[in-house]
Amino acid sequence: MNQPKIILASKSPRRQELLKLMDIEFHVVLKEVDESYPEELSPEEIAVYIAEKKAKAFDETVTDEIVLTADTIVCVNNQILGKPENEVHAIEMLQTLSGRMHQVITGVCLLYKHRYHSFYDVSEVFFAELSDEEIISYVKEYKPFDKAGSYGIQERIGLIGIERINGSYTNVVGLPTEKLHRELKKL
Repeated sequence: MNQPKIILASKSPRRQELLKLMDIEFHVVLKEVDESYPEELSPEEIAVYIAEKKAKAFDETVTDEIVLTADTIVCVNNQILGKPENEVHAIEMLQTLSGRMHQVITGVCLLYKHRYHSFYDVSEVFFAELSDEEIISYVKEYKPFDKAGSYGIQERIGLIGIERINGSYTNVVGLPTEKLHRELKKL
């Protein structure tokens, strides 16, 4: 049986690249979604809640395709670091992450035939001590304003600053491809 067509509901070039590397055919369809969430949720629940919220925007309009949505959050000491609001905020976030371990949590939702198949992955990321000069230079050059925690692991700051990862590298990029592959096979 042929796999249903996949709609990726994400403008993230990193997620698109990962799907291409997995040899998954997809097309991108975007819908604006409010990404607010109830305060009492755990970080894992927040990532899944937002991914499901993104999928719900498609529930009335698709039946035969699989809609793939995801949300990645960065959490340090139970504090959630979303996308930075501006350059100063990005610098502050990276200063918070410097020399510490944080978690990257990606919630994923696969909507197929009005059923939601949701899961998440957690990776622990250990940053070395970063100088203010390294942080400021990175933020000015890479402008990481579309990235949770203000960094891309595949960019310079990740290459020079991350000492080790416990868990999935692709999860830190923005999509836990190993789990995604298994879940797509189940569908």
